[in-house]
Amino acid sequence: MLTGGGCVPTETWTVRRVLDWTVGYLERKGDERPRLSAEWLLCAVTGLSRVEVYMNFDRPLSAEELASMHDAVARRGRGEPLQYVTGEMPFRHMVIRCEKGVLIPRPETEVLVDAALEGVDAALAAGVAHDDVRRRSAERLGSRRAERGARVAELRAALVPNEDGLLDERAVDEYLREVAALEAEAEEVPLGVRVLDLCTGTGCIALSMAGERPGTAVVATDLSPQAVRLAKCNRDALGLADAVDVYECDLAAAVPDELMGTFSVLVSNPPYIPTAVLERDVPPEVRDHEPRLALDGGQDGLDLFRRILGLAPRALAPAGWLCVELSEDNVEQAADLCRAQGGWAHVEVRQDLTHRPRVLVAVREE
Repeated sequence: MLTGGGCVPTETWTVRRVLDWTVGYLERKGDERPRLSAEWLLCAVTGLSRVEVYMNFDRPLSAEELASMHDAVARRGRGEPLQYVTGEMPFRHMVIRCEKGVLIPRPETEVLVDAALEGVDAALAAGVAHDDVRRRSAERLGSRRAERGARVAELRAALVPNEDGLLDERAVDEYLREVAALEAEAEEVPLGVRVLDLCTGTGCIALSMAGERPGTAVVATDLSPQAVRLAKCNRDALGLADAVDVYECDLAAAVPDELMGTFSVLVSNPPYIPTAVLERDVPPEVRDHEPRLALDGGQDGLDLFRRILGLAPRALAPAGWLCVELSEDNVEQAADLCRAQGGWAHVEVRQDLTHRPRVLVAVREE
């Protein structure tokens, strides 16, 4: 069994044995998805993918892996969110680093990203392109092309026939892949749309926007120093430092004045849970472990939204999009606040993955 002073095996502990024991333990602790949790923990400890876990059932865990697994299982058994225990969370096409003190990305937020990307595409279709953003994108692409070009030259020089006059097939394949990638990059055109992401947290929204629409410049902000540090860490790990600027501030307080009024999209996942609901109805795994700063939206959950709505006309360009994730209980009220404010050509509420009203989308008049 996995004992309290560390994982001390009385006999060989294989991947399968640890998996089965962990599933049973977490089930007794009330984990809603004990097998998924056990798989994630094993993956984090062993470095195996979930598929590899099932292909390596007979692989013994080392003493170090068992000790790490014991710690991870104990933390999960106490109700700590799985993402904090493993330190990461898949989000769209990325893996985002997570840590206690910063809100964990949710699948519902991917719907918010979809809406914000529509706003970017609408701006591109309208011909929006800021020269400074295009220059920045061109410099980034130029640097990347230069690096890839050097790699192509290196691979080409290494293509030397053997004594039979034949080339190594793997070397040729790698060379051809790099040549194709270089040619594809040569066809890329710097874009130039600017996006503002407020309450960025881990940076998952900002990084999705920059990663899925290359050439887009994103400004991300957060009041939490820890969140800002983590967002920068995720940004750098994904190679998006040239596309995303992160500021520590209250909403847009640190955003350069010359950028205000130029954003084609303002996107945010602010705290939106009403205080009473947070105390009464939110699961302990969320309420007791995730930062209250990122959860508590005040009496009706719209305290910060009202401030974002007041900021939006100054931040957005004409025809710019406001995209905000909110609660199913207050998103319609937020839409009414938009309509009452005026200046919006279109206001709608979109459903999340579970078909609940979740995302507010409002488009400024031109």
